[in-house]
Amino acid sequence: MKRKLGRGATLALLFASGLLLIAASHQAAAAEPASDSDDFEDGFVEDVQEELPAGVDENGEEKLAYESPEIDPKKFHFADHFDDVEASRKKWVLSQAKKDDIAEEISKYDGLWNWESPQRIVWANDLGLVLKSKAKHAAISAPLRKPFDFKQDKPLVVQYEVTLQEGQECGGSYLKLLSAGKDTEQLTAFNDKTPYTIMFGPDKCGNDVKMHFIFRHVNPINGTITEKHCNKPKNRLEEPFKDKLPHLYQLVVRPDNSFEIRVDHKIINEGSLLTDFKPAVNPPAEIDDPNDKKPEAWDEREKIPDPTAHKPDDWDEDAPPQLPDADAVMPDGWLEEEPDMIFDPTASKPEDWDAEIDGEWEAPLVDNPVCEKAAGCGKWKAPLIPNPNYKGKWRAPMIENPNYQGKWAPKKIANPDFFEDLKPFQMTPISAVGLELWSMSSDILFDNLIITDDVEVARDFAANSFDIKRRYIDRESDSFVNKVVELAKAYPSIWGIGLVAIVALVAITIYLRFGSAKSQDSAAKKAAAEAKKSDELQPDDDEEPEADADEDVEEGSDRAAGDSSKESTPLSASPKKKNKKSDLDDNVEMTKPEESPEEPAQTEETTTKARKRQARKE
Repeated sequence: MKRKLGRGATLALLFASGLLLIAASHQAAAAEPASDSDDFEDGFVEDVQEELPAGVDENGEEKLAYESPEIDPKKFHFADHFDDVEASRKKWVLSQAKKDDIAEEISKYDGLWNWESPQRIVWANDLGLVLKSKAKHAAISAPLRKPFDFKQDKPLVVQYEVTLQEGQECGGSYLKLLSAGKDTEQLTAFNDKTPYTIMFGPDKCGNDVKMHFIFRHVNPINGTITEKHCNKPKNRLEEPFKDKLPHLYQLVVRPDNSFEIRVDHKIINEGSLLTDFKPAVNPPAEIDDPNDKKPEAWDEREKIPDPTAHKPDDWDEDAPPQLPDADAVMPDGWLEEEPDMIFDPTASKPEDWDAEIDGEWEAPLVDNPVCEKAAGCGKWKAPLIPNPNYKGKWRAPMIENPNYQGKWAPKKIANPDFFEDLKPFQMTPISAVGLELWSMSSDILFDNLIITDDVEVARDFAANSFDIKRRYIDRESDSFVNKVVELAKAYPSIWGIGLVAIVALVAITIYLRFGSAKSQDSAAKKAAAEAKKSDELQPDDDEEPEADADEDVEEGSDRAAGDSSKESTPLSASPKKKNKKSDLDDNVEMTKPEESPEEPAQTEETTTKARKRQARKE
């Protein structure tokens, strides 16, 4: 049943809100500087409508509008904001390949890609490349406008946005910078074996959260390629996988071998290609001699048993750790003649039992019912207690080994595969960018992907795309609760006032709900009891109404009397209709109460009063 807010509760709520508003206004007034007295003269203030500055809305905040960032081909090796669907589709090539080391039915790259607006549309003209499928292998790639050559002595800057619109429990949203060469000429064959120079981006499966930065290093001596994995950042990256908001990922690799990884413009990892990767770029100059063997007489024991120690004569190694308690006595009622278990007397041999195959049939064992009430059954044995003479096996104490030679280690020899690459930044040139993914979440949106050699260009591109988008989303998410929290942080005294208001509101509500209702019920019951005991006139008859309103008052009295005589009627029941009666009919009914069983008996005083009202009307 719905409850309506009573007048008292409403007043209490208004009281609490008023306290908060008063506190806020006082704090705001205290924070604002006093206005100059020269703003008005002679008590007259001219009403002048100020014009809003350009780019500002009615609330005084900056107007935020999105326009596709301008792409100057001279500044980018690759750039795509995905807003121009036709032009973007021409860049990207869908993979037609299959994975080699997996079952045939799931080996295809059959994940679906589409150019569309995000689920949480901010601007209709802001589109992205969306991976629509989940639990499927998906691969798509695009050639660079011009290959990136690491020998040009300029930094590599990779930047792109990812929005995990359905969150992420297991899957990646990283990209691969494909190595230039024959294997990347046909992008329709792009798969997990396609050579890449750098892999960068977020990845998660369960509690394993990663920010990949892997580069493939070429051995300058024998040409072998090894993957070098960046050390994990100190802080765990969690929010981008949960909040379903756009996030900006940026990798900067500089010619001095330094690198930076940023998420939403904040550095989360940095270091050097030479020292912060595993395995290390450069192998050790010396290695263990694989042909060196430890001598048989080499003694690595730091301590040995004392050869001069002897076992004491009273040391009994055969003594048991526990003995039967000699003081224990068999409890009364113990039935030694009764077994603990007996054959089930209710069991019968199965009809298909074959003695030749299954052996002689025996009924299964069950607990002896005689033993349920007895102290025990079967042969009684004394409980075991610790043996005070038990010492265990004797061992000689340990002493320092006089022949200790230390831990043996093979001798070092020069590493035949040693090399020293002091410029690991000079990697294999990049000719394409690709997304080769598998995810348990769908609708992963990629946006504003650029590859450039200028950090400022990347920063400006983000300022005209990601930064505007996030400012708009943050402004829209600034709810009433957030504003109250910010106000409370700015003015801590509001917490105390708000707490007092809430306590007052709760106390008043409880009183109005229980205390007032209880007092009204008791007063009503008391009045009803007094009315039954006395024939005196009720309060409704104390005052005579005006002559022109006698009919309405009398009808209202009749209805009130009828309602008071039917207190147990359900709330959903419909009231009975009554026909309007004349004063003469009322007079007749009053003089003949036996003909109206529903109306209560009238007293002589009531009859006299009705006659007076009739005379007045005449």
